[in-house]
Amino acid sequence: MRETAQILREKGLKVTPQRIAVYNMLLSTSEHPNAETIYKALEPTNPTMSLATVYKTLDFFKQLGLVQELNVREGSSRYDAVVKCHPHTVCTECGQVRDLYMDDLTDIHKKLAKELDFEVECEQLILYGICADCQRKHAEG
Repeated sequence: MRETAQILREKGLKVTPQRIAVYNMLLSTSEHPNAETIYKALEPTNPTMSLATVYKTLDFFKQLGLVQELNVREGSSRYDAVVKCHPHTVCTECGQVRDLYMDDLTDIHKKLAKELDFEVECEQLILYGICADCQRKHAEG
């Protein structure tokens, strides 16, 4: 796998420790964190980094196609380093966001393209509901 600094350079970004830290965190998690979560997680090892820097970095990454931004009906966006289009599930109880991979979506894209004469480039399907953990808590309580 290419080194983070090389990826940033290829996208024309100046390589800084803060940008490397933010991108590495996003690459190493499936949690879909928001900017505040990223900032709090990186603050102990990057004490000079500000929340504004995290926001600016995420914006650069989004513009350059390094991350995708997810609006999951919260006060702030979540971020995903998996930029290949894929749907997500959001638990309305605990707020957990998970990746959802379904081969059936490819068939839906083909059907839409044919019926609507519309080429689907990317979808951002978000399914809202209650995750298995929260369902178990309700059943126990």
